[in-house]
Amino acid sequence: MSKDIKVLIVFYSMYGHVYQMAEAMAKGVREASGADAVIRRVPETLSTEILVAMGATEAQKAFAHIPVCKVDELGTADAIIFGTPTRFGNMCGQMRQFLDATGQLWASGALVGKVGSVFTSSATQHGGQESTILSFHTTLLHHGMIIAGLPYSFKGQMRIDEITGGSPYGASTIAGGSGERMPSENELAAAQYQGRHVATIAAKLAG
Repeated sequence: MSKDIKVLIVFYSMYGHVYQMAEAMAKGVREASGADAVIRRVPETLSTEILVAMGATEAQKAFAHIPVCKVDELGTADAIIFGTPTRFGNMCGQMRQFLDATGQLWASGALVGKVGSVFTSSATQHGGQESTILSFHTTLLHHGMIIAGLPYSFKGQMRIDEITGGSPYGASTIAGGSGERMPSENELAAAQYQGRHVATIAAKLAG
């Protein structure tokens, strides 16, 4: 690589599933020579009372040390990988609110030509993983980003011997109806592969 590549991984996680995938993404990014992974979380919009009622506060302690992302940070990266749980086939409200604050970046074209990629989680196998990623791409395209997914060169997404997330649109994990299932080895491998893939593309574009 001719220059150091910065890949920003921006996520929202309620029970830790997306955070674990984000860490795997970062591991993959760092496997690409000269690439640096920076993990950030988007601001929480739910009150502490609601989070307690949802049983999320204990799980969120695992990633409380991750700094909250500032909108301007997006413009400093060569590539951005976004992670969001699925909410009725779309990104979660916390991520949507964060992205809705990027109007100045759009107006200045700050993200044009940067690589954008998405990963997700859902409660069930068919709970909207693909639609969440695909609908997320719309925002990235409005920003002029170059979309990267999870190519079929990652053979793990074609496994039929176990329940697993992952599609050509991006890595994903199945959390279970109560969040009882954490990302599998294959799902984490998919995230790691995607991270390396994004960093490699960003390096090629940077020349």
